[in-house]
Amino acid sequence: MFKINNFFGKRREGGIFAVCAVLIGCVILFGCAGSAKPASSGPSLADSRAAAYEAIDAMNSGGRNAPAAAAKTAPAAGIPAAANAPAAGASGSRAQPGWVSSPYSVYDQDAYVAAVGYGENRTAAERSALVSLTAVFGQSVQAEISTITNYSEAVNNGSINVSENNAVREAIKTSSEMDSLIGVEIADVWQNGADRSWSAVAVLEKQKSAVLYADLIRGNQRLINEITNIPDADKNSLEAFSRYRLAATVADTNKLYANLLSVLGSTPSGLGPSEIKGGNDYRLEAAKLARNIPIAVKVEGDRQNRIGNAFAVALGRIGFKSGGTNNRYVLNAALSLDSANLPGNQHQFCRYNIDAYLTDTVNNSKLSPYNISGREGHTVMSEAEVRAVNSASKKIDAEFEQVFDNFFSTNLLR
Repeated sequence: MFKINNFFGKRREGGIFAVCAVLIGCVILFGCAGSAKPASSGPSLADSRAAAYEAIDAMNSGGRNAPAAAAKTAPAAGIPAAANAPAAGASGSRAQPGWVSSPYSVYDQDAYVAAVGYGENRTAAERSALVSLTAVFGQSVQAEISTITNYSEAVNNGSINVSENNAVREAIKTSSEMDSLIGVEIADVWQNGADRSWSAVAVLEKQKSAVLYADLIRGNQRLINEITNIPDADKNSLEAFSRYRLAATVADTNKLYANLLSVLGSTPSGLGPSEIKGGNDYRLEAAKLARNIPIAVKVEGDRQNRIGNAFAVALGRIGFKSGGTNNRYVLNAALSLDSANLPGNQHQFCRYNIDAYLTDTVNNSKLSPYNISGREGHTVMSEAEVRAVNSASKKIDAEFEQVFDNFFSTNLLR
């Protein structure tokens, strides 16, 4: 259930009584829709909403048609109908929905996890709502949202295929675009006509999400088994290293989904947080492999070997040996230093550029490209060059390890 990609060389929108009667009718309609089971017949959700708003229009025009319009309404399945009502436009004429002050006054707490967010514009309010909903699950889940981001990246770039079900893939894609948990939806938004501020409510349907998470965990477990099924002859390779790093990313995601299942109160046998392996188990295996994979470092134009040393240190922190001349894997890089003087500036400037990539000498394949550039100045060009090289070395020290790790954690090589 996974797809192997070749990455070599290749590489997220009338009277007061009539008025009260219509509004109460709409509230009852929306409330019923939130708790109703899916119906096999009757008006659709769109029909129900249309009828409600026809009633309000009739009220605004004198109330003559309000009773007839209200009579056409019926409970609808899924998220409460009130949650899907259109947001107010510039006029802000829509009354404040109940969820603005209390989300569970609209969304049954037994069936949903809901949270409200606020902001000066719609986008800010929606983002605030997503953050607030994630916080419901606790700080540990908030801290691990990046796990889903890495996992979603691997799914979206085709490195792994989690399911034949397009709905599952779309749910993952949506969560990635929203930087949120899978299954979360922005169910409704509302603009305050007085101060023009926005409110949004994020909703996660418990039963639906529990089924989705359980299916994903099972599929990911099968995927991990396939990814880590590597013949002994191929173990000491960057492909094997990449497989275990990708397995770690998937396992991290499974741990998070298992934690969410336990919070949702629906954990099938064998899928509990303590029953499945976490990502660190596979990272340890990857680290063992790395110790047996030497990588030579060659940098053109590096007169004092400052850049080469920076790369070697970064690779060492990941766990690889560096050095040697006949290694299968070589980190090739080229350093260029060019004058970049600015008109009217008394300082001399030196621009540096470094292009690097790993090479598998067995098949002459290039992977994990890396490029940095920058500029440093001094009153003397030779000193500007020294500063440029120092700046490049510090940049490699600060970021290369993470760039390298990210590549091998989300891409499955062959």
